[in-house]
Amino acid sequence: MTHLWVRTESRQNEQRVGITPEGVAEMIAAGYQVTVEESSQRIIPINAYRKAGAEIAAEGSWPDAPKDAIIFGLKELPEEDTPLIHRHIMFGHAYKGQSAGQRLLKRFKAGGGTLFDLEYLVNEQGRRVAAFGYWAGYAGAAVALRAWAAQKSGGICPPMQGYANAKTMCAMLRDELDRADQPRPDAIVIGALGRVGTGASDLCGELGVDVTKWDMKETAHGGPFPEILEHDVFLNCILAGPRTPVFVPASAKDTERKLSVIGDIACDPDSDFNPVPLYHEATTWAEPATRVHDDTPLDVTAIDNLPSMLPLESSQDFSGQLLPWLMQLEDTYSGVWGRAMATYRKHLVNI
Repeated sequence: MTHLWVRTESRQNEQRVGITPEGVAEMIAAGYQVTVEESSQRIIPINAYRKAGAEIAAEGSWPDAPKDAIIFGLKELPEEDTPLIHRHIMFGHAYKGQSAGQRLLKRFKAGGGTLFDLEYLVNEQGRRVAAFGYWAGYAGAAVALRAWAAQKSGGICPPMQGYANAKTMCAMLRDELDRADQPRPDAIVIGALGRVGTGASDLCGELGVDVTKWDMKETAHGGPFPEILEHDVFLNCILAGPRTPVFVPASAKDTERKLSVIGDIACDPDSDFNPVPLYHEATTWAEPATRVHDDTPLDVTAIDNLPSMLPLESSQDFSGQLLPWLMQLEDTYSGVWGRAMATYRKHLVNI
């Protein structure tokens, strides 16, 4: 019997979960064993999983799970150097030269475990089968617009929080934009045809922000892109790779521009392929924006767990996308799981 072990998230403010109680019930009915750890912050209460038939384990007890269990979480593991012996499903952020990712891969190599990176869980056409992209874009645009409103009021973006739903988030943001006593900004979204860009564009539309939508066609020439500097807000929704151009170079800070806020929703500052090299580390819920130029203010927002600001909606959406593939976990050597394993092994040889 294939055993899925749903771990708690150790990161502060991370309330999401990758499978709902309804999904757990379906997996159990199909013959899977499912264990769910208790959690002090998960948006869905543990009793809902208990009623679905899951076995309940103590919070953070996954290191002692049976060796054949598949450990399922979303964000990073606790920062330790202990070898990882299990198979893990998670967002590893380990394949683009990130320093934390290299440390993670060393742990897997030492323990003989396997990383099934959710970012590289793809179908035969190379398209991801499940993503939080829409809600990342939606929340990321909200943070950037909040930073713009704060900047126009003479300040910098205040701390963020989780919201009960998108309606509540929009009501808060609309009020702050109104209090800025400025015409609505305009925005340019790069990656507008993807999940992330669609979410960002939808949030802007909800708030009356005009959006210029760019995708591969508009960026194919490789830059430079002076048009970005002619907008108030730039929302980067592109998953960076070796061929991704630089959208806003570091020199843009000191050039004449209208641009005053960059929402780097893709948020990959530690990557070798960062297309917004004006900053070098992610921002946080407590400090959502970093000011990279003072005289003519330019703020960057770059939070790497944006969907957790809308934890219930994003968890339900993601779980629905991923469940059909979780139902194939009895065979991790073919299909989407086999491709994810091959990607892991390809990068492990360099460790």
